[in-house]
Amino acid sequence: MADTTSITPDFAKQGGLVPAIAQDHKTGEVLMLAYMNEEAWAKTLETGEAHYWSRSRKKLWHKGGTSGHVQKIVSIRIDCDNDTLLLLVDQIGGAACHEGYCSCFYRELKDGACSTCSAYVFDPKEVYK
Repeated sequence: MADTTSITPDFAKQGGLVPAIAQDHKTGEVLMLAYMNEEAWAKTLETGEAHYWSRSRKKLWHKGGTSGHVQKIVSIRIDCDNDTLLLLVDQIGGAACHEGYCSCFYRELKDGACSTCSAYVFDPKEVYK
């Protein structure tokens, strides 16, 4: 039987980063995929809000730090290999995507046609001035 008494991500396995999937704890909608390093993991545990490692900017990123659309942690799950996290969150402000949509997965290909499948919540030009 596996250890179910602790969650310790294996950051060494994937070059110091683990994927972290954010999911709305009420609706089950997948909001986004980002990455955490040990610093982001520690800050998330310390604050109760999601922190990630920005691979493009090469720095710690507090989700919603600029927009106010923070992700409050409800619970954290880890996969059986200890190398992927699932964050069940309360998405403040209703939008996880920097493009202004509820979910970063706002486009859907279905029956050969692409359409928008997530609510548009805010105008990024207004939020990220």
